[in-house]
Amino acid sequence: MPAAYSNLYLEQGTTFNTTITLDDVYGTVYDLSGYTANSQIRKSYYSANATATFSTSINTGSGTITLNLSSSVTANISPGRYVYDTTITDNSGNVTRVLEGIVDVSPRVSR
Repeated sequence: MPAAYSNLYLEQGTTFNTTITLDDVYGTVYDLSGYTANSQIRKSYYSANATATFSTSINTGSGTITLNLSSSVTANISPGRYVYDTTITDNSGNVTRVLEGIVDVSPRVSR
């Protein structure tokens, strides 16, 4: 399956949550039993270090992956444009990219 493309918008200093549903063209959700997920933000595709790593959780019954960043993590991300992707790994070690896109981080005013 090719990765879907979706841009994210983060507000600096706030909690961020989003849920990804993996389903086929018929709407049947994927069985994610035995899978793990990883998702990172980087300043560019070539950055050596991640700007932030999402906390991920998989709900195998609904074929969903939840991505989360705490407010303390987003507070430390400088405003600007970044890239991200989300991968899943099966119990055999096979990695599949399921989502990718751009992350726009807006600056906060209230502190």
